[in-house]
Amino acid sequence: MRNIILASGSPRRRDLLTTAGISFEVRTSDADERTELTDPAEVVQELSCRKCLDVLRQMPSGTVVLGADTIVAMDGTILGKPEDEADARNMLRRLAGRAHDVYTGVTIAEQTADGKLIRKQFAVRTAVLIGPLTEEEISAYIATGEPMDKAGAYGIQGVFSRHVEQISGDYFNVVGLPVHAVYEALKNW
Repeated sequence: MRNIILASGSPRRRDLLTTAGISFEVRTSDADERTELTDPAEVVQELSCRKCLDVLRQMPSGTVVLGADTIVAMDGTILGKPEDEADARNMLRRLAGRAHDVYTGVTIAEQTADGKLIRKQFAVRTAVLIGPLTEEEISAYIATGEPMDKAGAYGIQGVFSRHVEQISGDYFNVVGLPVHAVYEALKNW
């Protein structure tokens, strides 16, 4: 498998690729993450594509770039990263005792020497059920600082794992990258 460029500064994505034995380098993207789209699968695919192509433009031909974006969606509302502790508290209250979906969009692209753009894009959805949360549990979790850089204000792989009652789908997708789907896409590149 060829070395790839990960167009993301996410430490979780780096850890997942490293654990899976996929060799990569990191080049973060400055792509605009605002969108008018509302369908979660479309949003993550659009944002992953922007990140991927932003980095790809800076690379020599023949370079394979991987972009990804993860969001949490519940009741037709997308929950991104919290703006502050109050926003994190509100998100966690909404998620408590309820199911929601986590979507990760992935775009893998390469610009060939003859100028052709080769691109594969997809989204993976995982359903997550959070157990009931007391106000004290929410406050204690926010005090860890863990929810502040995560979509939906929680990380399944951290302290919050004790509140995850059930998942249906790819666990790694909730962490931030559907490893198996990425591996399958890359091995045939």
